[in-house]
Amino acid sequence: DEIQTGFGRTGRLFACEHYGLTPDLIVTAKSLAGGLPLAAVTGRAEVMEAAQAGGLGGTYGGNPLACAAALAVLDAMEAERIPERAQLAGDRIRARFCSWASRHPSVGDVRGLGAMIGLELVTDRESRAPDKALTGRLLSAALERGVLLLSAGTYGNVVRVLAPLVADDALLDEGLDAVEAALEVVTGESGQSG
Repeated sequence: DEIQTGFGRTGRLFACEHYGLTPDLIVTAKSLAGGLPLAAVTGRAEVMEAAQAGGLGGTYGGNPLACAAALAVLDAMEAERIPERAQLAGDRIRARFCSWASRHPSVGDVRGLGAMIGLELVTDRESRAPDKALTGRLLSAALERGVLLLSAGTYGNVVRVLAPLVADDALLDEGLDAVEAALEVVTGESGQSG
């Protein structure tokens, strides 16, 4: 399933490439057509040919506008080197998050691939108990500063960051500055080690 991770988000065209995998099938959507309704199932010939005629399709199958958009997206991804840009953006975000982790005991982990990164918030680093309430406060404080973030994870304590793949460094830094200010407000920490 490469619906969220595919088309450069993780610094490679598909996330499975990070692990040397050759999947039988890849499911894609979202970024595929730049926001227009289009999804695709791509796979090895013997798998794709095993379905009966008409057995593999969907509501939006073959929409000419969405297909034209997908071709334009693929051309733009190559011309603008989107996977490489995603990796660079992810490196920039990860460096900032890791600097926060070194100063804020409430940051339990930083993880992800490319520009798909999670910032895990915990009550303390010893117990690593999830801090869903702090995560909610951080999301609200970031939104007040113009940055929309989502929570994720089994316990709702991971701030999920999917930075725009076309954002320049100045825009990324502006967003990261806002999130850092929000983190300091909601934790009541001044950035000192605890």
